[in-house]
Amino acid sequence: MSISSQNADALAERLSHSGLRATPQREVVYNVLLKKRDHPTADEVFARVKSELPTISLATVYNCLETLVQCELVRAVNFERGPTRYCPNLRPHAHFHDEHTGKTHDIDLPADLLDKVSSVLPQGYDAKSVEIIFRGKTAPH
Repeated sequence: MSISSQNADALAERLSHSGLRATPQREVVYNVLLKKRDHPTADEVFARVKSELPTISLATVYNCLETLVQCELVRAVNFERGPTRYCPNLRPHAHFHDEHTGKTHDIDLPADLLDKVSSVLPQGYDAKSVEIIFRGKTAPH
């Protein structure tokens, strides 16, 4: 089974659990996010999808992205007042946002670090998710 068909199966299964179905538009949007994992905005996803689905609208892309986020197939990543970016990496990780280039990078986190972060919660609380975002620029060499 190719990665593309595995992705299609995962998409169909997750959507089905939410009472939804996999549409050609959702499949193309999801594949665009998986193909180039650079945390694109909705406008960037729209531009990439247009080559495969020339009649797709920006509203449809937004709807597809919202559905993928709600079904927990991708994460919405927000940096203050900037546009929402989309990340298909569902493993626990942080993000580094380069304020000079605008690029966003995934940062793998050691499991024990996440345990330590969770341990500082007030007694009786359990975090559903943790978001760690580093902001800065590429360090000079």
